[in-house]
Amino acid sequence: MSEPTSDLSPPPSPEKHPLPVLSVRQLGKTFRMGDRQTQALHDINLSVNKGEFVCLIGASGCGKSTLLRVLAGFETATTGTVEMYGKPITGPGPERGMVFQDFGLFPWLTVKENIAFGPHQRGLPKANLDELANKYMHMVGLEKFSDFYPGQLSGGMKQRVAIARVLANECEVLLMDEPFGALDALTREKLQQDLLEIWERTRLTIIFVTHSVEEAVMLSDRVVVMTAGPGRIEQDVPLHLARPRDIVGIEFNQVRRDVTQLLTSHVSMKVAA
Repeated sequence: MSEPTSDLSPPPSPEKHPLPVLSVRQLGKTFRMGDRQTQALHDINLSVNKGEFVCLIGASGCGKSTLLRVLAGFETATTGTVEMYGKPITGPGPERGMVFQDFGLFPWLTVKENIAFGPHQRGLPKANLDELANKYMHMVGLEKFSDFYPGQLSGGMKQRVAIARVLANECEVLLMDEPFGALDALTREKLQQDLLEIWERTRLTIIFVTHSVEEAVMLSDRVVVMTAGPGRIEQDVPLHLARPRDIVGIEFNQVRRDVTQLLTSHVSMKVAA
């Protein structure tokens, strides 16, 4: 892995497509519990183009994970529309892969079997399964651990398996719900760099939920700042920082301060009120 530099050349442009990969218009989501209703999301409008890396950031309870689950098709919108290439999202699909913080691996399957699970369920021949699993094990650096079980792996290795398992379904959109939140700082930093390398190689569209401003600014093309009460988009911030990014650089820290200010300003206003 090369060290960050102060290179100011423009970042690679996402591949163009006539329609956004994902389009969210006037989305609202209300949860009902008995006679009570809780509005989790209100009037969400978001468009994500092919190949973009977008981070959703905000305090707990602002609806980041709920929005991600609606995009994945695990939750249905109460109001508004959610589309992929102009077609309504009505449920989960292999073109949209989800990676969770808790890995979600099958403990009775090996690394290779976990990665091949989705294609196996679709009836792919064994020779193709082996080729596909080997490809993505190599991509995440786990070739030597193909016969290990999840219980024999570190947290960082488990998350690599989870990412490879989604990639093996050959999805177009990778939805990631705080995937590195439970990891130690060194493992988290390494996986951030590995994820960027995978993104640059595959040009997947990635939507990544995080609480960390530094992580959002390090990874993404755009930072979507969300606020609660009910959840809404406060601001969509495009980033023009060159890659690789220098976390101690002047430009990086200016952007980090600006995003932090956006996150904390609404909290200050609520306290004052």
